Amino acid sequence: MNSFFARKYVIQGIFILVAITLLSRLYYIQVVDDSYKLSADNNVLRKLVIYPARGIILDRNEKVLVQNEPIYDLMVVPGQVKPFDTLEFCRLIDITKEEFDKKFKKAVNYSRYRESLFEKQLSAFTYAALQEKLFEFPGFYVLNRSVRYYPDSTAAQLLGYIGEVNEREIEKSDNFYRLGDYIGKSGIERSYEDLLRGQRGVRNIMVDVHNREQGSFFEGRYDTLAVSGDKLISSLDKKLQLFGEKLMNNKIGSIVAIEPATGEVLAFVSSPKYDPNMMVGRQRGNNYMKLLKDPNKPMFIRPTQAEYPPGSIFKVINALIGQQFGAITPSTVFYCGGGYRYSSRGVMRCTHVHGSTNLIRSIEGSCNTYYGYVYNRLIDRTNLKPSVAYTRWRDAVNKFGIGSELGIDLPAERKGLLPSAEYYTKRWGSDKWGSSFNISLSIGQGELGITPLQMANTMAIVANRGFYYKPHLVKAVGDKKILKKEYSEKINVGVEERYFEPVIEGMSHVVNSPGGTGYYSKISDIEVCGKTGTVQNPHGADHSVFVAFAPRENPKIAIAVIIENAGYGSTWSAPIASLMIEKFIRDSISRPKAYVDRILNASFLPVPKRPAKPVVKKDSTTSNLQQTTQVQLSPATKKENE
Repeated sequence: MNSFFARKYVIQGIFILVAITLLSRLYYIQVVDDSYKLSADNNVLRKLVIYPARGIILDRNEKVLVQNEPIYDLMVVPGQVKPFDTLEFCRLIDITKEEFDKKFKKAVNYSRYRESLFEKQLSAFTYAALQEKLFEFPGFYVLNRSVRYYPDSTAAQLLGYIGEVNEREIEKSDNFYRLGDYIGKSGIERSYEDLLRGQRGVRNIMVDVHNREQGSFFEGRYDTLAVSGDKLISSLDKKLQLFGEKLMNNKIGSIVAIEPATGEVLAFVSSPKYDPNMMVGRQRGNNYMKLLKDPNKPMFIRPTQAEYPPGSIFKVINALIGQQFGAITPSTVFYCGGGYRYSSRGVMRCTHVHGSTNLIRSIEGSCNTYYGYVYNRLIDRTNLKPSVAYTRWRDAVNKFGIGSELGIDLPAERKGLLPSAEYYTKRWGSDKWGSSFNISLSIGQGELGITPLQMANTMAIVANRGFYYKPHLVKAVGDKKILKKEYSEKINVGVEERYFEPVIEGMSHVVNSPGGTGYYSKISDIEVCGKTGTVQNPHGADHSVFVAFAPRENPKIAIAVIIENAGYGSTWSAPIASLMIEKFIRDSISRPKAYVDRILNASFLPVPKRPAKPVVKKDSTTSNLQQTTQVQLSPATKKENE
């Protein structure tokens, strides 16, 4: 009996202990720990996303290139909407009644009790008019956002634009983005998206079963603030950029200017340009399609994506490599009789009869013959098999950043064209080929393709006497002005410093000697070292090219200018480069107004083709009339057809 009562008390004690434990836990959950309450209340919360201000972008002098402008997304909860003046509502937000019906039906199909986007990107002006009467339209509310604004409408291809994320971008971000979010689509906006976008915040609003607001949840204790994106200080000089865009008006081509001592890009002109503000607002889609259909391709980023044969400017590289490999010395002389005979029946013509020519004069007079001989010595007159010697030459050229990406902080950079030995072996069906099979490479023609950025970077290499820093467009990030380590590392090109001086002397003669091809672009009191080029173009008129750096000692700027279908480099590209150099170094222009106006008023845009006119001819066998069309062929097309 005693044993029975003992077991009874033990069992009662266990039940009491369990009850006390459960009550204690319940008290802790309901009174002490409110996380469970938060979880339960999530079913009756409206989470308003607070979008952060995107990081602004400044020029090198901290002048604004890109800033933010407030816009307003109009949201709707269909279940809260009551009868109202629909026509007045449509008038306020500038839509038609048909558009209203379509948008409201879409919102209802999504959910009657959850908010959805009704109309995006209302302007501040539209919002101001709507706000006064918003109380008349129950179920509608406004969500604040911001979009980009470009106060000077400059550098569109460099800065890029933002747009709504797509499904692929959401998936790639591990669902960081949501439908309706904005993301950098091109340019710096895309390259530095992770830094510019900032961090979203959330505001928790209590709502009842009808989704009507009941106030802030827990007095905002669980709200999070939005964190603005980092500001970027770009390397761009806004005044120089605007001046370059002005000079390139009505022209197709590029200007790229680099500070040799840092690799910072000072100007990045892609012409024709477009107003980046076209890619903002409710007309963005229409403007985007308009730009895509423009035959002059303003959205094409020419400085990093266009590939041109470099022409005579490539002689600078061959002169340096020729010395490094011992093929020539500064005193090496070749005779120019008006061309270089590379086979029994083949002659590479020169622009003049230069006579006996040394290295310096070959640069000054841009002698094709001289570089035919140099290339012959580099490929054929070595102890190596020509294809092996070619590979050695190709590797040396590649160290100048030709044929590979330079690594600029922009997406979709092209690497250019620098054929391999295997390419020519396959082309000729044998490896028994030599310099005569690709002699045009000696003067920068043939299969070569170089971007304007690579051209400018080559001048930075020459200005530095043998090294460069990766070209980059952002020099500092955030308030701490952090610079990426990769942009401060010196890259050597494998040519000794002593070999640069005779080449630089020749480049100085190009601009500063009366017989130089770029003498028209001389600047008083600034020694510019440059090289003109006229690039053969199989599709039309030749391209005008000029590369340079200045001053000769302690260079401040290296530049490349290319204008498509403009002809001689000395006539158009060199004067533009000269004006850009003077603008950057002096911040003013000393040349006569007529000198500048000639450039500003020039146009090299292609003439739109007119539709062929129908010509009515009488049939020889009947009295009926037939229509035939006469098509006028351009000289280039006739030549191709022949």
